[in-house]
Amino acid sequence: MPDIFTSTKPKLVGSKKVLYKDLPSNVHNPLSSIVFCPENLKFETMDGEEKIVLFLRKHWITNLGWILMCIVLFLTPTLVSSTEVLAEVPDNFRFIFMLIWYLISTAYFLESFLTWFFNVYIVTDERIIDIDFYNLIYKEISDANIDKIQDVTLKMGGAIRVLFNYGDVMIQTASEVPNFEFLSVPYPDKVVKVLQDLRMEEQQEAIEGRIR
Repeated sequence: MPDIFTSTKPKLVGSKKVLYKDLPSNVHNPLSSIVFCPENLKFETMDGEEKIVLFLRKHWITNLGWILMCIVLFLTPTLVSSTEVLAEVPDNFRFIFMLIWYLISTAYFLESFLTWFFNVYIVTDERIIDIDFYNLIYKEISDANIDKIQDVTLKMGGAIRVLFNYGDVMIQTASEVPNFEFLSVPYPDKVVKVLQDLRMEEQQEAIEGRIR
C-alpha cells in the first residue's frame, strides 16, 4: 500500500497498516462503501495538508429495500396491463397514467440512490466529517477535531448485520456538534480501531508539542 502520509504529522504508518489489511484501499470504484487511505479524493472543506484516512457510506446491503421497491414499481404497469383492470380506460388516459407512474418511480429511484451516494462519513488525520445530503440544493456538513473525541461506541445487532459485517459507530465529542453517528458502515470494529489510533496519536503529539 502506498504511503500517502508525508506531512509533518504522519499517521497510521508502518506496522499499523497491517491491522487494517481487510479494508479496501485506494479503490477507484465510486460506489464503494468504505475506502482506507483513498488517493485523489477531496472534499469541500479539506485543508491543504489534511489526509483522508477513511471514506465511508452506508453498506450496500442497506439499499436492498428501495431497490426491490423500485423493481416492483417499474413492473406494476406491465402486470396491470396484462389484466382487465384498465380495459375500459381510453388509450390516451392510459398513456398519461403510465407516464406519470414511471416519472414518479424514476424520481423515487433517483432520490433513494442519491441519498445513499452523497451521505458520507469521512475520517481524516485531523477531523471527523459527517456530510448529510437532503436534496440537490441542500446539504449539511458537520465536523469535529480528532482531539475532541471523548467516546466511541460500536453497535451491531441482528443476523443480517453480523452476516454482512456492518453496524453503527457512535462518536461523542466535546465540539459544537456533540454526537456523530456513522450509521450502517462496513467493518465497524475496524472503524472504531482507526478512530482510537488517531485519537491516541493526537494525544501523543500534544504531549510532544507536535500539534500542527
